[in-house]
Amino acid sequence: MAYAIIKTGGKQYKVSVGDKFDVEKLEVAEGETATFDQVLAAGEGATIQIGSPILSGASVTATVVKQFKAPKVTAFKFKKRKGYHLTKGHRQPLTRVEVTAINA
Repeated sequence: MAYAIIKTGGKQYKVSVGDKFDVEKLEVAEGETATFDQVLAAGEGATIQIGSPILSGASVTATVVKQFKAPKVTAFKFKKRKGYHLTKGHRQPLTRVEVTAINA
């Protein structure tokens, strides 16, 4: 099965057509199409093309399934014998996308 390695949100993802995965928040409404232009590699088996660093003219098209927030992460700071403690929470905004096409 053909796959591509894309870069978005400072991370790299190995994707195939039909895959659903979560990325850093994209400013695209649910149901609309997102295009990832930073394709690092694409193909399958012996016919894989590797960019240096990006393949020119290659793109991955995906449909936005859902905009949501990740589960809460708690950061707790503590200093012994000083009476100091600090609790902070954070929920990362994410976008779930489904790959519809790989254009290499």
